[in-house]
Amino acid sequence: MEQRITKSIKTITEFHRSRGLPPPEHPMISVVDYSTVKRPEDIGEVNWMLNFYQISLKIGISGKLKYGQQEYDFDEGTMFFIAPNQVFRIETTPNPTEEQSGWMLLIHPDFLWNTSLAQKIKKYDFFDYAVNEALFLSQKEEKTIHAIIENIEQEYHSDIDQFSQNIIISHIETLLNYSERFYERQFITRKISHHAVLTRIEDILNRYFNDQDLISKGLPNVQMIAEALNLSPNYLSRLLKTLVGQSTQQLIHDKLIEKAKEKLSTTDLSISEIAYELGFEHPQSFTKLFKNKTNLSPLEFRTSFQ
Repeated sequence: MEQRITKSIKTITEFHRSRGLPPPEHPMISVVDYSTVKRPEDIGEVNWMLNFYQISLKIGISGKLKYGQQEYDFDEGTMFFIAPNQVFRIETTPNPTEEQSGWMLLIHPDFLWNTSLAQKIKKYDFFDYAVNEALFLSQKEEKTIHAIIENIEQEYHSDIDQFSQNIIISHIETLLNYSERFYERQFITRKISHHAVLTRIEDILNRYFNDQDLISKGLPNVQMIAEALNLSPNYLSRLLKTLVGQSTQQLIHDKLIEKAKEKLSTTDLSISEIAYELGFEHPQSFTKLFKNKTNLSPLEFRTSFQ
């Protein structure tokens, strides 16, 4: 199979030119009306990489976005967040009758330089490469987001003065904060699909602890669980906090203690042997965690079953 080439777009001006748009009014930020965008002929044949942030809501488009090893349909009311230097692919279905609409907000990292948002923007989980859910907006939420975009657009088209950047930055931060709130709502309203994540975590941990080679493999960790689920560690922990009130690390520890109790109560293995079988490098670490979780040492727990 022929490997797709990756086309890199370094500036917002270059992006405008590649999409048949007039030059942006500001080289570091742009609000694009998606109905005016012309698709490049090779849009579905190559991978794309932008050197700037893209936040978008696209309507009336037949096709998919391939991003972070996941595919998303361009459903109405769906927002996408792409950070600089992330690779994505767009697969569209030709349809002359479709009327595409929506908007794209393009933000070059240099526009944020020397502002509080420069570092804060990196902490929003939905920009993480491995997040596997787009943001599905309700009609009310969509109106809220549209209003913020209109404020940004109005300021963008105004005469630039010493206040312009700070005002636009403030609107962008409001947009991101609302997006974070709506993602949190999504964690709750989409619980059916999210509970499947809990089942998969249980299965991953069970298979891990049933492995006979934990002495060399060591303890399971958050990164390993997240990668198995194709989620970012931060996104997974936020999801679990919403669903069960625990972080990924806490779930791993709970499973460890469950397996330890099983071995302590049903086998004659020594405390050290159990620690090594569970992947601990040092028995003292196992004893400390067990006592912290149960208020009993492993030996005290075992004695209570005799």
